[in-house]
Amino acid sequence: MAASQCAKVRLWRWRRNPLRRRSDVIEAWVVLCGWLLALVGAVFGGLTAADAVVRSAEQQRAESHQVTAVLVKDAEDPGPTRVATDHLVWATVRWTDQDGAVRTDEARVPPKTKAGGKVEVWADRNGILPKAPLSEAEILMHSVAGGILAGAATASLALGSAWVVRLALERRRLEQWAAEWERLDTPWGWKMG
Repeated sequence: MAASQCAKVRLWRWRRNPLRRRSDVIEAWVVLCGWLLALVGAVFGGLTAADAVVRSAEQQRAESHQVTAVLVKDAEDPGPTRVATDHLVWATVRWTDQDGAVRTDEARVPPKTKAGGKVEVWADRNGILPKAPLSEAEILMHSVAGGILAGAATASLALGSAWVVRLALERRRLEQWAAEWERLDTPWGWKMG
């Protein structure tokens, strides 16, 4: 019996009731639509973002190719305080691109590599040396993280909007309630609050 009473209390905005106002029905629809939009928007936004990350990574991979470059001058030793996580340093390298043009640019190479040494670097069609394209595992990790963040942001936006609408409805409902109390109190000449 108690469970059915709780169910009736939870769904009171949906049932016919002399105390139910129009704003209660609107609020119920706002909450329902907010949750539905949050769910659908989170799935759609997450899948869209994950797909965009995968397409971007695949495009970068398609536009990049590995070339053998020659160091122009010795790569410096960064010292113990400047070692990057990948243990590479910036150095000037020279290579011949697919069109036969000789190019020179900065690339990440192992420290203490001598001038004239050969290193494998990544180049795109413009000759700029980007970082190596993402691996399959990195693409998966980035797409999952991007999808989760985009889905959470979309759901938060939908629920936040519903919450703002609920606050506006609550404020309006309290103003109506105050006006009704004022109307009921005034004929007898006393004030309740």
